[in-house]
Amino acid sequence: MKLISSKELVRTPIFHVTFDHAVDPDGFEIKRAIVQHGGSAVMMAVDDHKRILLVRQYRLPARRYLWELPAGRVDEGETTLQAARRELMEETGYRARSWKKLAEFYPSPGFLAEKMTIFLATELTEGTQSPMEDERIETRWFSARELDQLIGSGKMIDAKTQIGFLKWKRYVANK
Repeated sequence: MKLISSKELVRTPIFHVTFDHAVDPDGFEIKRAIVQHGGSAVMMAVDDHKRILLVRQYRLPARRYLWELPAGRVDEGETTLQAARRELMEETGYRARSWKKLAEFYPSPGFLAEKMTIFLATELTEGTQSPMEDERIETRWFSARELDQLIGSGKMIDAKTQIGFLKWKRYVANK
């Protein structure tokens, strides 16, 4: 696929929207409005008792409060791991000594250019959270069983939390 043109339609501090036109070698054309985003780091903080730290905050697009893995935008010039370290401390107050990449995925690749990277954060040290001024964040530890039940019952509807937990449960927790 070859990008023929890209026109910026909207710019915000968090993302911008472009109208892109691409053509493949056979002449097939795609034209789409795309939300351009620098990516997000997601932190799955797991303590020595295999409890998972979730945050609860109001998500305006969902029009509801959601329990979810902490996450935040990767700032320009930052690696995903640097963003994960910073965001874990800001949103929860915790720092982790051990970090392992669990997954990378595009949450909605039909119109959103955001790639999310989930990190397992362990060997935790508690500190003081310092959320952004437009964030009110509650934290709570969940057992693996509680989180599994929430996902199974359809009450946990945040995709990054489902992906992170299921990936951790399948490939890491039982080792």
